[in-house]
Parts: sequence; C-alpha cells; structure tokens
Amino acid sequence: MSDQPKEYEVTVVGGGPAGLTAALYTTRLGHDTAVINRGGGRAAMMLDTHNVVGVTEDISGNEFLATGVEQVQSYGADYHQDFVTEVERLDDGRFHLTAGNVEVVSEFVVFATGFSDARPDPPLPRTGKGLHYCLHCDAYMFVDESVYVMGHGEAAAHVAMIMLNFTPEVDLLLRGDEPTWSDETDEQLRAHPVDIVEEEIESMEKDDDGWLEAFVFEDGTRREYKGGFPMYGSNYNTDLAASLGADVNDDGTIAVDDHGRTSVENVFAVGDVVPGHNQIPVALGMGAKAGIGIHYDARTFPMSLEDIEARGGLSADDVPAVSERLQDIAVHHEGHAGGPRADAEESEDETATADD
Repeated sequence: MSDQPKEYEVTVVGGGPAGLTAALYTTRLGHDTAVINRGGGRAAMMLDTHNVVGVTEDISGNEFLATGVEQVQSYGADYHQDFVTEVERLDDGRFHLTAGNVEVVSEFVVFATGFSDARPDPPLPRTGKGLHYCLHCDAYMFVDESVYVMGHGEAAAHVAMIMLNFTPEVDLLLRGDEPTWSDETDEQLRAHPVDIVEEEIESMEKDDDGWLEAFVFEDGTRREYKGGFPMYGSNYNTDLAASLGADVNDDGTIAVDDHGRTSVENVFAVGDVVPGHNQIPVALGMGAKAGIGIHYDARTFPMSLEDIEARGGLSADDVPAVSERLQDIAVHHEGHAGGPRADAEESEDETATADD
C-alpha cells in the first residue's frame, strides 16, 4: 500500500452492471473515478445474458462484465480488483476507503455492493443449470417444462403460483420444513394446481452436460425437473453504507432517492442493494441516473455569481473543468469528435477528393 492514498472525485464500490454504469457516466462526464470490485456477484454467475437489448444470449455474465470494465478503463477510470473493508468520513468531508492493497480518498462514494441469495443445502444442481435465482430473467427458459420452487415462506408460495403463467408442471419443495406462509396464502396456494412436496431431497440426477434431470426424495419418489428457483431470502451488503450512517429500509435495502442519493451527503447507492427489480437493465438505468446525479452535484459550471465574485472572476485558465488526465484521454479517444475515428474519416475524405 502506498504512503499516500490516491485521490478521486468518485469511487464506486462494486463492479456489477450498476456500478460499472455509474463509473462510465461519471468518467465520461469529466470526474476522476475509481472502481473497487471484489468480484463475483449475481451477474458474474450468469451462463447466458437475458433481457438486455443489444446483448445476445450467448454472452456470459463474465464476458458482459469484462466488456464493461474495458469500457470504463478506456475513458480513464481506474479499476481495482479488491475488497473494501473500511470507509470513513474525513474532517474535510471526503471519504477514505481501504481495500487490501488499495487506499483512496474520494469526494463521492457509490455503493453498488449488491446482495447474496441465501443458498439451500445440497444436493443442488449448478447455478444456471437447474438452479436459478431470477424469475424475471429465467422463467422464459421453462415454458411448458417441469419446474420446482424451493422454500417454505410467503415468497416461495407466491413464486410457485406465478410460475403457472409459464408451465402447468410446478412443484413446491418444502424439503422437510414446515410452511411459514400465512393461512390466507395457504388457502390460496392449495387452490392452485401446484404440488406441495414435503419430503427432503435425498439425491439428484444430472445429464451429461451437467443439467438437472431429477430429484429423488427420502420417501423414494423420483420427480423430473428442467430447473427451478430457491426462495430463501437475500442478505444485502449494506455494512459499509450503514457505517457512514446511511438509512436502511425494513427489508434490508439502502434507502435512496430517484438518482441513488442516500441519506448521507455525497453517498450514493445503486443496483441490487437498493429497492427495485433485480434486473440488469434496471441496474444499468440506476447507474446512469446516479452518474448524472453526481455530475449535477459535482460539476464546476455554471458557477453562481456569488462564487464568481468570491474568486475574483473567471478566466480562460479556469476552463475546462475536466482534469488534465481525463482531458488528454478524451481528445485521443475514438468517441471524441477529433479522435482517431475522425482522423480516419478525414483521411478517407482527402483520399476521395484526390481520386476525383
């Protein structure tokens, strides 16, 4: 670890779709940005990407995220693979973050720390090959196929009923647990054509590709499934935000406004760690809105007349407000009006003129 922490305007904790998008926006809007990402997360587990316009099904979660990292780095954001263990507010209002061999000071912090699904006890199929956590992402895969839902609470009961929109073959696996859903939910559930299987799973059968084929239960019955959904709750990663005093909702998520601002000044939160649908397109939108919100809060211009007077006026030396490092990267970036692509187009025009 260096003696002096590196300074940024924005530090994003977490490198999923929401965090990377926030970093993409803040960097392109001229704010020196760092991403500190421990790795893993829901998106990284995806074997295929669903419901993202412009991204085809054959792109894995890791490929999707790797492209995102390359994009933010191409615009000048620093990316660190490390785990943030501590964040504290300094006397000057900035934040000091410690992450293994990384130490930074930042004016703004964005928490994109997500959550962890509570994982059932084995035997279980591999995630993505019979074990699925996102109903809105993966229900399409099981249209007119045999499906299980694991769990014993309200969420499990409701997801089992919801899956009847996609297939007539839905089992709810209690795995030896007593139902904890309400009497009203019990009556509603039993009025639907859902089989409630009480016995615990004894063993599992998979095909040659590793996909689930069937569960064998302790009473000796064998039931075939293409896949299903465990519903045992989620553990939200809010400790860092809460340590700064950010308000946390009753369901464990971080409370935010429409642009991801928490109850703590200059602290934002986005993605699965805040309320909303846990979907990549939703996370992308959250990240974009947070990036724009930070830009509104952090940008130098327009400057108020009072601030201009206090500075003794403005001169050409005061603009642009982008740091020299980001300015140099921008003017050489392929997306810049005068960058390599523009030079290539100009060269093509000159060649065409000469040919004429």
